[in-house]
Amino acid sequence: MAQMITMLCIVIHFYLWGKRIIIFFPLKMKIKKSIHLIHLKMVLLESILMGTTIAIGGGSLLYYYQNELLYPAKYRKKSREFIVPKFSEEEIPYTEVILTTKDKVRIRAYLCKRKNDEEACQRPTVLALHGNRGNIGKQSSIARNFYHNLKCNIMLLSYRGYGSSDGIPSEEGIKIDAQTALDYIKQHPILHDTKLILYGSSLGGAVAIDLAAKNEDEVDALIVENTFLSIPKLLPTFFSPLKYITFICTQIWPSDEQIKKIKKIPILFLSGKLDALVSQQQMKELYELSNTLAGKEWKEFPYGNHGNTITQPCYWNVIEEFLLWAIFDKNNKKEMNN
Repeated sequence: MAQMITMLCIVIHFYLWGKRIIIFFPLKMKIKKSIHLIHLKMVLLESILMGTTIAIGGGSLLYYYQNELLYPAKYRKKSREFIVPKFSEEEIPYTEVILTTKDKVRIRAYLCKRKNDEEACQRPTVLALHGNRGNIGKQSSIARNFYHNLKCNIMLLSYRGYGSSDGIPSEEGIKIDAQTALDYIKQHPILHDTKLILYGSSLGGAVAIDLAAKNEDEVDALIVENTFLSIPKLLPTFFSPLKYITFICTQIWPSDEQIKKIKKIPILFLSGKLDALVSQQQMKELYELSNTLAGKEWKEFPYGNHGNTITQPCYWNVIEEFLLWAIFDKNNKKEMNN
């Protein structure tokens, strides 16, 4: 139906364009007020129809292709070339884990556990959730810093349709994947009682917020970087007329609503000031919407953009300091460094 309406608008548009040309020549010969008025009305009508065409056409694309736009196949296909992080080069022990979700999709993750089981059960465990264009194969720096510098266990999840995981990505599906990974950690014979930290960037931040909101008793800290309020609120920042058709979005990721449900988990907000993809204002609003009783912290990186905030000076120092007060005894900071 939407395609038919779009085509109809285009036909009317060209019809009116032809009428305008026919009227133009008599105007040069003899200008008449009435003809001017007709011409003006046609131009106005044409503008309205053209705007309608763009809106409906854009709406059609958004409705039928939003999954491809949000979880682009080009990058998902490319991500399969970088499936395994360079664990050997980083001297990080790892185990490939294959999980089956409740909707029978096989997804993969890499678990990097401390070498000594006694140490592993005493250190925090990080569940890392990647953005829409990446996968765990490109998260070697995250694994390195959490494992070597912060002495954490870390699990890197690959959503359905990414890396070597089966299936097709969707909001509902990725939420199931994240819950499956959390359940695995909580049922792990060594890691089940460790402090659990959720870490997510961009789309991964939305995944982490949703997961934390639904598992407050299981999660001990939340770290989000350069994420958004929701997809309907993000789209108009790219093209303002899209605000009129966001009601057709099927992929919502309502972090603005989910963040308000988190009451008992400390949250760290990491924001790149130069982020041109997700406006920093969206992160600021998420911070303001958060009303956790466990404390929240805001850190801005003046030269950070959407992709390089993680490389900014003091990025990992900020995370370490956050974990010291959020996870460990503030008066025993040596615990993080032993």
